[in-house]
Amino acid sequence: MSTIIQEFLRYNRQTILPEIGDEGQEKIKNAKVLVIGAGGLGCPVLQYLAVAGVGTIGIVDFDTIEIHNLHRQILYTEDQIGFSKALTAKATLEKLNPLINVIAFEEKLTEENASKLIEDFDIIVDGSDNFKTRYLVNDTCVELNKTLVYGSILKFEGQVAVFNYKGSKNLRDLFPEIPDPKDVPNCNLNGVLGTLPGIIGNMMAHETLKLIVGLPTLQNELIVFNTLDWNFTKLNF
Repeated sequence: MSTIIQEFLRYNRQTILPEIGDEGQEKIKNAKVLVIGAGGLGCPVLQYLAVAGVGTIGIVDFDTIEIHNLHRQILYTEDQIGFSKALTAKATLEKLNPLINVIAFEEKLTEENASKLIEDFDIIVDGSDNFKTRYLVNDTCVELNKTLVYGSILKFEGQVAVFNYKGSKNLRDLFPEIPDPKDVPNCNLNGVLGTLPGIIGNMMAHETLKLIVGLPTLQNELIVFNTLDWNFTKLNF
């Protein structure tokens, strides 16, 4: 079966949307998206970008799979414990969609390599789990003029925003300084329901695809979504 026929059959349900069409699918095919972190948020982001046909997907993650990851990091299985997250995710995504190109960067994002890793991609999706990395990703995206899709999760609540898109504001306009880790709760100590990363990660993937095809997206707005009582708030900043 030719690649053209495969693409038509695989993506037909989204290309028949007038807002997507063949032109939009071509934009998705030509897009280059880098996902920072292949954990709770990164897993659903990666899966949905892959099956949507994003042509080049980069994965940055230096960690290995542990048993406590499995309740929310759904790219992995128990027999892969101890394996590289980046390499395992790459192999799974290539099985989900052999028509795309997946690049695994099995390394930690640092001040020394951030620009090099980010510069060749169009959109950056931050699925990291600590403020130091989030601010490093944000600052590098501002420096390189890259659009950033941001997400965070804790317990039953998640946040989503789009930064640095067509002159829009960035993370430091919302939270100017990195908070002291001791003052900020995290999932390791406070927990997270396994379905929450799926909900927020899908929202992040959704915004990424909208950015690629040129649909309206979040503009200087932060979504705060409390899934315990289904309280959805959009804050302007």
